[in-house]
Amino acid sequence: MEGSDQNFSNEVNRLLPVLFFILKQNLKNHFSFFYFCYNKLAMEKYFIISYGCQMNKSDAERIASVLQSLGYKESKKEEEADILIALACSVRQSAVDRVYARIRKWNEFKKRKPVIIVLSGCLLSEDRKRLAEKVDILFDICDLYKLPKLLSNRFKELPDPDYFHIHPSYSTNFQAYVPIMTGCNNFCSYCVVPFTRGRERSRPKNEIIEEVKQLVKKGYKEITLLGQNVNSYKSGSVRFPDLLKLINKIEGNFWIRFLTSHPKDMGDDLIEAVAILSKVTEYIHLPVQSGDDEILKKMNRGYKVKDYLDLVKKIRKKIKGVAISTDIIVGFPGETRKQFLNTKKLMEKVKFDMAYIARYSERPQTAAAKLEDNVSPQEKKRREKILTNVLKKTALFNNKKYLGKVVEVLIDSEGKGFFQGKTRTFKNVRFKKEARNSLLGKFVKVKIKKAAFWGLEGELIDIL
Repeated sequence: MEGSDQNFSNEVNRLLPVLFFILKQNLKNHFSFFYFCYNKLAMEKYFIISYGCQMNKSDAERIASVLQSLGYKESKKEEEADILIALACSVRQSAVDRVYARIRKWNEFKKRKPVIIVLSGCLLSEDRKRLAEKVDILFDICDLYKLPKLLSNRFKELPDPDYFHIHPSYSTNFQAYVPIMTGCNNFCSYCVVPFTRGRERSRPKNEIIEEVKQLVKKGYKEITLLGQNVNSYKSGSVRFPDLLKLINKIEGNFWIRFLTSHPKDMGDDLIEAVAILSKVTEYIHLPVQSGDDEILKKMNRGYKVKDYLDLVKKIRKKIKGVAISTDIIVGFPGETRKQFLNTKKLMEKVKFDMAYIARYSERPQTAAAKLEDNVSPQEKKRREKILTNVLKKTALFNNKKYLGKVVEVLIDSEGKGFFQGKTRTFKNVRFKKEARNSLLGKFVKVKIKKAAFWGLEGELIDIL
């Protein structure tokens, strides 16, 4: 019996290397199968990236909420996720190019493990067609209720088709984006929003008020009202200034911000509301796009340079300490050197606190696409650099006004040795981190000691 046991043991030892080799080859050849089985035992993960404006970021929070309700868990690393989601933006070609690059990368992942690639966001029909074959699921954000069924037959569509009714999974516990309307009726000649988001649609005021109330109850400190053109909001007889007044009445210590305003719709009643409402911050983003009347007409902006300058003057007179930022496009089709210099003059005159300067890129379906894009890429880059240098001077000029002042700051990030946050006027403020608990999401008072182009530095005075 002992001899038989020994013979069996010898035979096993002889066969072990062969068995190990077979197992190794099967693991290699069927890695996807084993990975799939593993993930059925573990919780599946999702990764979301959004491009473009804050509206896409807000939509990403709603998608996250849907996935979490299905049992999926967020992954901070895309290579570890089973579902990869991109919210695209067709507003600029550079943003579309980044989406293409990301999806190419994700398709490389597919060679190593099974993943589902999902695409949504603001997409022109041309971009949709080109990207459709590279992804597994493509859906309009307004059809978010269909996503569960699109992912798997074991899920059902959400019962409510209105994606605004989906409660978001907010990315922080102190800052929240609250969309109040979507779409646009302006049809600026360079802009794709009317084609990707559709016409303007405002949410009922009661839904917005209730959402903000719940956020404030949970301790949120900063509420940002979103819309492609917030100042055209209308719910029954309630217009945007009325909505601000209603939200301002909600009890609690919080700030109200809003994006984005169209100059032609920025009326006296809105300016007055910002001036008198204690919770509405003194910061207005007011895209001008160009400082030349002829170019503004080609852009279909609906105002002239004088109108814009008069509006800025009125805002600064009414709203004490207001900060104003803007959007500018350089190299619009046919923009001459003289017309560009008119934009430079406007920037020098207005002295913006911040400006988001973009080089014109032709977008399909827009009216401007019919015009000859005759400003070279090199010239667009040169003009962008000139305006950036103007901005540096005006931003520094405005920031120096804060030296020696004590300002209220909401802390939104921390790094090695420092905390950082924003003032009511959307100025970045950094100060030294001392030995204390995290101040994330707290209001503090900071005395400003140093001013730079893009921000301020100071000393912590008090925690509110």
